Amino acid sequence: MTKYAIITDTDSSLPLDLAAQYQIQQVPINILFGEEALKTEIDIDDVQLFARIDREGQLPTTSAPSPGQFLEAYQAAFAAGADEVICFTVSGEISATYGAALTAKDMLPEKIITVVDSRSLSLGQGFIVLKAAELAQSGASRDEIISGAMRLETDSGFYAALATLKYLAMSGRVGHLAAGMANILNIKPVLTIQDGKLDMLEKVRTRKKAWARVIELTAETVGNREIESMGIVHVAAQEQAEELAAMLRERINCPDEMFIANLTAGLSVHSGAGMVGVGFTLKK
Repeated sequence: MTKYAIITDTDSSLPLDLAAQYQIQQVPINILFGEEALKTEIDIDDVQLFARIDREGQLPTTSAPSPGQFLEAYQAAFAAGADEVICFTVSGEISATYGAALTAKDMLPEKIITVVDSRSLSLGQGFIVLKAAELAQSGASRDEIISGAMRLETDSGFYAALATLKYLAMSGRVGHLAAGMANILNIKPVLTIQDGKLDMLEKVRTRKKAWARVIELTAETVGNREIESMGIVHVAAQEQAEELAAMLRERINCPDEMFIANLTAGLSVHSGAGMVGVGFTLKK
């Protein structure tokens, strides 16, 4: 039986212990404070990121993993006994990560490496990767792994509520005046994944209403179908994530196991501290 190694990047928002359980390697997105480069979930996490942002008063930039970083991950997988590698990257719509993974593949022409653009991010990407790992462990073929995992691109949902527009104003994505007015009005944007990007879906007044809308959108998307997997994602907001999980269980028939994950720095730098959301997949 062919042994497949599943590789992704840290924009998948997978908890480190869960990734280790499924033997998934996550290549880190790079966080750049000037000339200083930090690796997501290795050198810096969400709490450390926003403590530094608030202290220094400016946002860092992000960069895709280098081809060399992917090359190291591929080589480690083969050294550990893998026959083939399948790598699922964050959406090519928002990152050069897919291209870097392809370049690294070309550096090992004698090895069988398949690189797949997940066309998603955060838990949308993470659940695709988890499904791939499950299928690989069950003895599925390469094509079965990829098709079975990518089915979740459409059989899934993701909704999140921002806590503040402060950090979007710092990035220049919204003007400081507009952000200030939004904060005065207590506007909390609701986000979703559309066309491989994290986009604003609605603007809602107050955190309570934004969370209620996240839960309502989740219930509408689920409809009469059964939820296969569900996770809560947050940015330096563990207590709020646990609160949202409890509210979801009161309204929706959630799976017994619902993990809580960090959005991770490669994405959270764009959303800001305090964001809380839910990602889920649906059974066929």
